Amino acid sequence: MLKKITTLLPDFNCGNCGYSHCEDFAVSLINGKEEPDACPVLKRPAFAANKTSIEKLIQKRNRVTTHNNITITGVIDNYRADIVLKPLKNEKSCRETLLPLCSIDLKTGDVIKYRPLGCPITHIAKIVERQHSLITVVITGPDNDRNIENNAITDVGICMVLAFQGRYEGKILKVGETIRFLPHHCMMQKIHSGVVVQLEKENVRIEIIDLKVWGMPEVNTTTYVTY
Repeated sequence: MLKKITTLLPDFNCGNCGYSHCEDFAVSLINGKEEPDACPVLKRPAFAANKTSIEKLIQKRNRVTTHNNITITGVIDNYRADIVLKPLKNEKSCRETLLPLCSIDLKTGDVIKYRPLGCPITHIAKIVERQHSLITVVITGPDNDRNIENNAITDVGICMVLAFQGRYEGKILKVGETIRFLPHHCMMQKIHSGVVVQLEKENVRIEIIDLKVWGMPEVNTTTYVTY
């Protein structure tokens, strides 16, 4: 679906929708965060047919809401999650706090390439905070960012993911409870588990991250589509 919607978008990458690239806007459409009208170019008569096609596609997206809660199911093992974790305001992905298993000297602003322990996908991310040996990053993608030269990306190898932070949508959370969640940017749509350690309005920090979950997989449930 992502490829179809991206093809139907103007591909101007003008930023008027609030996203740097049309592909990022397509992701927001799939996840129900934006509507086609947020793109001013789609309002032009020349793109009327494209806009109609996009609206039909996103109506078919596998996303349902019940009493303001979202039914979220992972693709890999079909487990149901309690919440989907979205980016903080004005950021591209929810934040990850990492412990790099290397001795490379890193600083805020660096762009790194790494693979989370237990995940087969290599990530590209920008460091937004550093505290001693821990770094906090925002994901830019599985591929090199369009605006970053290859020699500007530092390969740090495997990292342990210790925490996630972002805005959540789903059930009401409590500090101290163990939850299952789906990171908005997860390319595998893999359900994660962790402990809620901090809550502030719609923002949450989850620590003791694990890719393993408990209980039996859900049957005949709805998938929350990510990229």
